[in-house]
Amino acid sequence: MDQSISKILDQSDISRFQLFAIIICISLNALDGFDVLAISFASPGIAAEWGIDRAALGVVLAMELIGMAIGSIALGGAADKYGRKPTIQACLLLMTFGMFAASQVASINELLLVRFVTGLGIGGMLASTNAMVAEFSNAKHRHLCVILMATGYPMGAVLGGMVASDLLEVYTWRSVFVFGGGVTAAFLFIVAFWLPESVMYLGNKQGKNALEKINKTLAKMKKPLLEKLPEPVHTVKSSSFAKLFSPKLRRLTILLIIAYFAQIMTFYFILKWIPKIVVDMDFHPSQAGQILVWANVGGAAGAILLGLFTQKMDLRKLLIPVLITSFIMVSVFGIGYSSLTTLAIVSAATGFFTNSGVVGLYGLMAKTFTSDVRASGTGVVIGLGRGGAALSPIVGGMLFTSGVTLQGVAMILGSGALVAALAVFLMKETSASEEPIKVNAQKI
Repeated sequence: MDQSISKILDQSDISRFQLFAIIICISLNALDGFDVLAISFASPGIAAEWGIDRAALGVVLAMELIGMAIGSIALGGAADKYGRKPTIQACLLLMTFGMFAASQVASINELLLVRFVTGLGIGGMLASTNAMVAEFSNAKHRHLCVILMATGYPMGAVLGGMVASDLLEVYTWRSVFVFGGGVTAAFLFIVAFWLPESVMYLGNKQGKNALEKINKTLAKMKKPLLEKLPEPVHTVKSSSFAKLFSPKLRRLTILLIIAYFAQIMTFYFILKWIPKIVVDMDFHPSQAGQILVWANVGGAAGAILLGLFTQKMDLRKLLIPVLITSFIMVSVFGIGYSSLTTLAIVSAATGFFTNSGVVGLYGLMAKTFTSDVRASGTGVVIGLGRGGAALSPIVGGMLFTSGVTLQGVAMILGSGALVAALAVFLMKETSASEEPIKVNAQKI
């Protein structure tokens, strides 16, 4: 039977094996969520132990975000060149080292260094898993699967945050990193034994024993087997980065970078500053952690609901009002509240819309970039866009230190969501359809 690998996957149901691979990727993103926010949970204790002000703390909060920006670009390209799975494993090694090392640091400079290393791994991880999930799903459910993958991020923050809040009631801030390092190390074994390589990547790369590896995975998926290797249409002989900025993709790539940069700046203002803001309201650090958990509960709920709506509605058109509402809710959060219950409700509502905006952009990335540049494209957008993530806590710290009120800081950094809405509005309709990779296949 003459088919293409993309059609085999796109036109069939998602098997249990595919679903299991997607669940592993969701779990990896959940791990990212906790590892990124570990510094936020620990920040009140760090500020108290070393006596640093908000401006200096902003730099600490931003350091792994700088690493994430570099890691997304460098390791996203590695995922297209060397494979999704080995890149994920390399990212896990960096993250495991960074988390355990953070629990042993003796100075701010040492903490900055190990958080940068952790960020390198986290940045490459998201670019790789975003591509992996898109390539293990079918056409019907690709948006939903990618958005559910991104939902793992707040889920990891919620579950990890609950543990972190309990740890902070008994131990110091260093215990948060010990816990995170242990869980990250466990995923080294999970990925090694249970996560397969993407068959779309193998079909494009055609390395040693590619046909055998593809058929082994297709058999586990209950899909047709290949009689011979396909002729790859998507081969990146020139730089994949050059293709991203070719006439065909340049406009969409730039608009995605602008949208992601602006929205992630808004998103990380909430995630990075909630614990310190709540502690400054005279609440205990463990209670501050609980408020951050509620922000991520809202974020997870918003992402899941957005994913369900994309089954019936156009993602781009749905995303625009979500981004506008993100600005409104961040501004509402900036009013400030004396009640812990009210803070939790407002934080959850704010997280609902800000995270929905972020995961919706991940869906647009999967839709825009074809398999040969999917990890590179996602990595470039996330990497350059995360300049906004790195700037967010730094700018926030500077604004706070200069005397700007919480309301003012919230409206300034929240306006990024409006910029993102405009960028998405300017995007044309895009398609995730792959050019066919023709093969001779037989039913199993």
